[in-house]
Amino acid sequence: QVQLVESGGGLVQAGGSLRLPCAASGRTFSVNVRGWFRQAPGKERKFVAGIDWSTGTTYYADSVKGRFTISRDNAKNTVYLQMNSLKPEDTAVYYCAARRSYTGSLFLAEYDYWGQGTQVTVSS
Repeated sequence: QVQLVESGGGLVQAGGSLRLPCAASGRTFSVNVRGWFRQAPGKERKFVAGIDWSTGTTYYADSVKGRFTISRDNAKNTVYLQMNSLKPEDTAVYYCAARRSYTGSLFLAEYDYWGQGTQVTVSS
């Protein structure tokens, strides 16, 4: 099993920035892809960003390209989501996820482990 713990959420004004860390513990050697998803009130959980743990290859949803950056710290088993130029529509619960497969995925059903989520609220 792998445990994921997110932090760093909060309230920020539009145009501001936040960084969300997600620390992994347990059988982390079994995980090859890490990702971030978000779920706004009344909406489905959607892909935000992903990173291949060994190569560092990253990919993003169109809605966050150029504003959000996913990165990793292998020594700390931690993935980060740097969010800049935040908009009110970025308001959501942000979830960290991990996948055993070596291939990246945008689909939440293909991720094996999930964190508990952290709330991000962007005020206008």
